[in-house]
Amino acid sequence: MILFSECAKKKIKLDWWQTEVIYQIYPRSFKDSNADGIGDLRGIREKLSYIKNLGVGAIWLSPIYSSPMVDFGYDISNYREIDPIFGSMEDFEDLLKSARKHGIKVLLDFVPNHTSSQHEWFIKSIKKIPPYTDYYVWKDAKYINGIRHPPNNWLSAFGKSAWQWNKERGQYYLHQFSIEQPDLDYRNPVVYEEMKLKGKNIIIYWLDKGVDGFRIDAINFIYENISYLDEPRSYAPLVGPEEYEYLNHIYSQNQPETYKLTVDWRSVLNKYSKKGSTRFMMSEAYASIDTVMKFYGTRRKPGSHFPFNFLLLDDINAECNASFIHDTIEKWYKKLPKYGWSNWVIGNHDNSRPASRFGHYLIDGMHMLQMLLPGTAVVYNGDELGMEDTFIRWDQTVDPRALYAGPLRYKFVTRDPERSPFQWDDTENAGNLF
Repeated sequence: MILFSECAKKKIKLDWWQTEVIYQIYPRSFKDSNADGIGDLRGIREKLSYIKNLGVGAIWLSPIYSSPMVDFGYDISNYREIDPIFGSMEDFEDLLKSARKHGIKVLLDFVPNHTSSQHEWFIKSIKKIPPYTDYYVWKDAKYINGIRHPPNNWLSAFGKSAWQWNKERGQYYLHQFSIEQPDLDYRNPVVYEEMKLKGKNIIIYWLDKGVDGFRIDAINFIYENISYLDEPRSYAPLVGPEEYEYLNHIYSQNQPETYKLTVDWRSVLNKYSKKGSTRFMMSEAYASIDTVMKFYGTRRKPGSHFPFNFLLLDDINAECNASFIHDTIEKWYKKLPKYGWSNWVIGNHDNSRPASRFGHYLIDGMHMLQMLLPGTAVVYNGDELGMEDTFIRWDQTVDPRALYAGPLRYKFVTRDPERSPFQWDDTENAGNLF
């Protein structure tokens, strides 16, 4: 574990990503600048002074690429375009320039595991048009007594089967999230090169635009075991057979090739980095702490600058005493490699807001803990105000994970409450124009 005191004693100069607070912005609900009901890039630009005054040194933007918005930007139909609901490429370039003037780095969400089913690659893959024929994970049906079944029992993170039949191609495709988010096949070397940081590929395109790094979404889903065997029961209590927790996902997550890919991406980012301007990568994996630590790589072959540390998000609530919180923090430090750098997260766009989980009487203390612990603090927009989850009725639900769950279970899985509009002031619509 690297502590600030040790850095001072050894006169180790910390990089920008080790000294700055990273502030996550969920663009569609952050600031609406044109009264269309959706937050946008101009709205973010308008609030850069506010962000700077918080003491933030880097902003991470949830996906702003072209998308049908089935999963609100995490279903990408074109990685090189800005979706019109957020603005134009000119708006993005203006945001970058303004952020530079404010001394703020800009990080983008990179979603490598899957695309939208409306992506040109997938449309051509259905038709088996080279080189896109095997860009995605396609498998033949399994027939039992003449009845067609999916290749195995894998489940989507949103619930129900992870396989969808495509009549035109005559095969099933894998989707570990929504049906409209087909999984790319990284065992295909053409796909690997397409997404690898070389030539005209996606990440270099954005680095050339001037972004400072990336948050890698759902990185532990990228590879699947080539056996495609059925996954075993988890025997989790009170979980139905169509719910994701029903199975132990030993073949569809956390495969060894994933860590090698992370090291590969980091090596290219390092080469692209200029002196004093490190190109940064943080990765998301909801997994056991031992698995998460693998994303650091090794001292000689580093992976992510850091994988997200979700212990204060997943393992802590208002009922935990000081001793339990202390032990949870220690658990991270005991597993952290000597060359690793810590980070602390208490909220994001996928989880109930900390003010709702901990209560207002604890939220300031949790933020103080997050900021004082050695490592980088990653803060979700609105949490600095103590914003709480918004109540969302079933007929107001838009989160695909909640829609999959249905009216009886949506409250247990919905992510809509933590994605409500930012409360800028006490005027109508909380200071937003919509």
